[in-house]
Amino acid sequence: MKLLETKNLKKSFGELEVLKDITMSVEENTVVSILGPSGSGKSTFLRCVCMLETVDGGELTYCGEKAVSDNDGKAVYASKERLRKIKDYYSLVFQNFNLFPHYTVLKNLMDAPVHVQKRDKGTVRKECMQLLRKMGLEDKADAYPYQLSGGQQQRVAIARALAMKPRILFFDEPTSALDPEITAEILLVLKELAAEKMTMVIVTHEINFARNVSDHIIFMDGGVIVEEGSPKDVIDKPKNARTKAFLKKLEH
Repeated sequence: MKLLETKNLKKSFGELEVLKDITMSVEENTVVSILGPSGSGKSTFLRCVCMLETVDGGELTYCGEKAVSDNDGKAVYASKERLRKIKDYYSLVFQNFNLFPHYTVLKNLMDAPVHVQKRDKGTVRKECMQLLRKMGLEDKADAYPYQLSGGQQQRVAIARALAMKPRILFFDEPTSALDPEITAEILLVLKELAAEKMTMVIVTHEINFARNVSDHIIFMDGGVIVEEGSPKDVIDKPKNARTKAFLKKLEH
């Protein structure tokens, strides 16, 4: 089943066309990694599909439900009520954690499931404690974000996203703010989620990780999808000159 589909997605900031006609889909239980140089439109694409930015044209569909329809080249969003329901399908883990500094770790996890999804507080608490256990952070439930290392904060951010019970999990360069040792720790968490068949879309610069964990690779440059396919095809045997140049640069 396709959990996410975009068709001819377009986004400009003033005169600058950042996304030009992006068409892609994400199958359930797969990991899709999005690679590309800085300024290629990867993060903007993620923000658009997570509806943190509005698109100018194209279609966006989650689990068969239209979030954005195309009307003569103009993007038309579904009703607020419908979008609220659609937003339950996914969660986003930000690059800079974005934890609430004045909430404890446990409250950071519980807040949205209780107040946004209106779920039972006792049940949510139990589930959130299980997630912290899974992340090796059970003893940090009452700590505040400033008392945690960068790696611990990122694991809390992942647990918080999972607490929403999303069908699909988005990551915007989850290791770019971390040092190499902590990066390895976070990539391990993502590998475990992939092994559990969590559907994930990951914008990343970690080529080896993308090769080992992804089912599908998308290479973006200049606001378009230049090349896509299996890791073997795109990373090991790229056909496009831009993909080859990008990967070569990363080897040095």
